[in-house]
Amino acid sequence: MTRTRAGDPAPYRDPACTVDERVEDLLGRMTLSEKVAQLGSAWVFQLVDGTDLCAERAPKLLEHGLGHVTRVSGASSLGARDAARVANAIQRFLVEETRLGIPAIIHEEICSGLTARQSTVFPQAIGVASSWDPDLAEAIADALRLQMRAIGAHQGLSPVLDVCRDPRWGRLEETFGEDPYLVARMGAAFVRGLQSDDLSGGVIATAKHFVGYAASEGGMNWAPGHIPARELREVYLQPFEAVVRAAGLRSVMNGYQELDGVPCAADRGLLTGILRDEWGFDGCVVSDYFSVRQLAEYHRLVADASQAAVVAMTAGIDVELPGTDCYGEPLLAALASGDIDEKVVDVSVRRVLRTKFELGIFERPFADLDAVAAVTDTPQQRALARRVAHKSMVLLRNDGILPLRSHPGSVAVIGPNADAARHLFGDYTFPAHAESLREMRTEDNVFSIPIPDGAEFGDGMVGAPSVLESLRERLGPAVRYARGCDVNSGSTEGFAAAVALAAESDVAVMVMGDKSGLTNDCTSGEGRDRASLDLPGVQEDLVRAVVATGTPVVLVLVVGRPAGSVWIHEHCAAVLLAWLPGQEGAGAITDVLVGEISPGGKLPISFPRTVGQVPTYYAHKISGGRSHWNGDYVDSPSSPLYPFGYGIGYATFALSEVAVEQDEVTWSDTITVRARVTNTGDRSGDEVVQLYVRDPEAAVTRPVLELKGFARIGLEPGESKVVTFQLPVGQVGFYDREMQYVVEPGVVEVFVGTSARDLVPAGTFTVAPDPAGLPVVKVFDGSVSIT
Repeated sequence: MTRTRAGDPAPYRDPACTVDERVEDLLGRMTLSEKVAQLGSAWVFQLVDGTDLCAERAPKLLEHGLGHVTRVSGASSLGARDAARVANAIQRFLVEETRLGIPAIIHEEICSGLTARQSTVFPQAIGVASSWDPDLAEAIADALRLQMRAIGAHQGLSPVLDVCRDPRWGRLEETFGEDPYLVARMGAAFVRGLQSDDLSGGVIATAKHFVGYAASEGGMNWAPGHIPARELREVYLQPFEAVVRAAGLRSVMNGYQELDGVPCAADRGLLTGILRDEWGFDGCVVSDYFSVRQLAEYHRLVADASQAAVVAMTAGIDVELPGTDCYGEPLLAALASGDIDEKVVDVSVRRVLRTKFELGIFERPFADLDAVAAVTDTPQQRALARRVAHKSMVLLRNDGILPLRSHPGSVAVIGPNADAARHLFGDYTFPAHAESLREMRTEDNVFSIPIPDGAEFGDGMVGAPSVLESLRERLGPAVRYARGCDVNSGSTEGFAAAVALAAESDVAVMVMGDKSGLTNDCTSGEGRDRASLDLPGVQEDLVRAVVATGTPVVLVLVVGRPAGSVWIHEHCAAVLLAWLPGQEGAGAITDVLVGEISPGGKLPISFPRTVGQVPTYYAHKISGGRSHWNGDYVDSPSSPLYPFGYGIGYATFALSEVAVEQDEVTWSDTITVRARVTNTGDRSGDEVVQLYVRDPEAAVTRPVLELKGFARIGLEPGESKVVTFQLPVGQVGFYDREMQYVVEPGVVEVFVGTSARDLVPAGTFTVAPDPAGLPVVKVFDGSVSIT
């Protein structure tokens, strides 16, 4: 059925037709080559010379259409307006010069802002998670949505929903931490902000990496994951399920690793059985970069690219990124030989076409060049980046030296990250990717890509002050500087000057930590896994040398993961965990150090004492997290150095009137838990009130604690507010021995606290059998109010 008459536009060009009508009409007009083209992609530098289409390469690559264009902004040196111009040139060719005129989806990386020149760099995701404020994640995503649509981009490769409990893994910084509930809350908020209520004005979110990618052998990137079926469901799949079911997620990206011998890119049970058949996901699955080819060349699952295409597409991967490789000629060869049926291809093509119609790009394929400046690195975006950076700061230790007084005397600023604004940025930022793209031109590695001669990526720097510059601006001539050492070298040449400076100063602010990125000089980020949690290089030795002078040390950790030995943490007067705070990070760090902002961030991941504890996480089983009857290791306590949910500030808080209001319920009821929180200090600040439950007796062993709610509250000195959690009983279930989700009758213990260690018992409630005998419905979240 169509709504067109003779002489009217084809139904697929008619916005008055339904999306289903348009998809089926267009699919029926397509040749096999045109269908397959919709499942592939091309890098921007394969299509463009400067800001113009390459007359030699582009027509060949775009002849039959194209599914995705890879990173017009992030894989070039283009500014925002030129990126929009290039996007328009590509779309104009597709719309005007191909037979069917199908525009492409342009995707970009957006882990901590749009990976692009002239784009605001927000704090890395682990810092956003430390805010415990989903509204901030949604605000970041909403800002990205406006900017991306303005430059002609339609899909962002975020959020990362990997649950990470191993700080050796270099990509921890891209995650929201160790807890599936916290990851789901932050991820769902990001998806809502990016996609908006109407996808025609939104940007597709891409949840990754499906699934268990962060649970790798030895904390090594791409290594196998060893995850039991129940743990896979309750921990690693949980955030993806919540975001699919509760936030309307439109795209998923597979993980690189294998689970029990099956690479995720080839796992139909995951990509189709669970994701689509169980959860009802109806969006597109895109491959992580090069992961289809990896089935042959890395995992050795198949012999060649043609077989890799068949296996990946049959499993459920719709689109191959970042370039058309296996889903090009190899897929056509498989179709010709009968190794895969055209009907399988049609299923994926339908999904791609549906997405394009939902995005509205058939009607609006071009960016408005005059609208770009108004949404690119604006004062409002910088203010948001500063606010998120403020909220992300986690004060781990303070003997009273912080905040620094207005006239703190002489301040020695020391460390490799003190005067290095680049090191404030995470691995998926433009500076880091400009470095890696340059390296790929000369290195023969698994990520090697054919970058045409003449393609330029610039110096990659985005204007941002360093911590040293910010402190000097705030404290003036009281500040003096000595670098001391590099991030990851063995040279101690700068020690003497740094130690001498510290010895004659009233306080030493040591800004230490990582350089994040993908190149070999980086210590955190994708492919930059570490076997030690000590500070890289000789940084630990430098801190020890400065502490030995007797000058109080304020340690500022600019890191992608928990770092620093127990000795370092115990002997510094204060420790501020800044993570990778982005473009406004230097100012945010300074604001906290001098006391203009009271830190209120909380750890989204447990902070181990030693790498030998890993994995360390709060929600362990009763038999986990300790060493048999002794409780501890021979040479270390088994408890983390700092627990999940922990962080202090310049204000102090107390909880009181903590109570559960119901005694007996069924699975379909909702529990009310109240707690009063009072600022008992002499200055304003934030506290994060956290709701945990424990099932003390069950048919399968349960975690000792599970986070089920939280609220960040700002209070003035002496102010008091009541936090009320509405906890659906369907949220406290688990998978039984038959792998069915149940809420088992029995007692559930409830706690309210300010970390997983600092808890106040709220009471218990008893779950009674449901008199109607209805099957349990899984619930992902409740609600919270503050009065």
